[in-house]
Amino acid sequence: MDRNKFSAIAHRNHAFSNPISETKLMKILDIVSPRATDKVIDIGAGKCELLIRLVENYQTSATAIELYDGAIEEAKRKASSRIPEGSIEFIVNDATAAVERCEPDGYDFGICIGSTHALGGLEPTLETLKRLVKKNGYILIGEGYWKQTPSPEYLEALGGADESECKSHADTVKTGEELGLIPLWSYVANEDDWDDYEWLYSMSIENYCLLNPDDPDHDAMLDRIRTWRRTYLKWGRDTLGFGLYLYRNNK
Repeated sequence: MDRNKFSAIAHRNHAFSNPISETKLMKILDIVSPRATDKVIDIGAGKCELLIRLVENYQTSATAIELYDGAIEEAKRKASSRIPEGSIEFIVNDATAAVERCEPDGYDFGICIGSTHALGGLEPTLETLKRLVKKNGYILIGEGYWKQTPSPEYLEALGGADESECKSHADTVKTGEELGLIPLWSYVANEDDWDDYEWLYSMSIENYCLLNPDDPDHDAMLDRIRTWRRTYLKWGRDTLGFGLYLYRNNK
């Protein structure tokens, strides 16, 4: 089963592919209040809804880096009816390779939400964005964190994950501080945010499989989503958090 196919179906009804509410995301953009002359870069941009809104609301220019070409094709379709052509530069490539060709100090606002793994983790992602974003520019990270110590059973259910793959909420903020960034704001997903995200994620797969019983991945998708739903309800809802972390780049 193609993981990108599964993720695209599971997220097809999400405006944003993370559990932070739209209200909180838009408040963060209000805090940043980009200017029309600002340049924004988003690493792991997915369907680019956040970048499209930045262009719509603030007339910025943007660069989207995303490995999955299907997500970028959907982003281009959405963008074509909402924002001026050329407002977003779409780069379909591995994030590490893509950022090597980006101009240091070339951006006013750097974003990576739920995709720090693409650059090797939280610290390397913050270091990369610190290099790409101008002095006094903004950096926005979306990252998972542990609400409590994960049980061995939960880590195993996550595919053999290691506790070191996430920090606490406080230590996530501190990581940016230790790199010389100034923490300005943070929001975390509450239980309603998580439930909205996870049940829509699950329902999208269930409904797709009901309507597409002949899909060769039908059984595998149902097995995967039902296992994931049980994992979320038994452990994840109480253990795994997700936060947005806004920093100012003090160089």
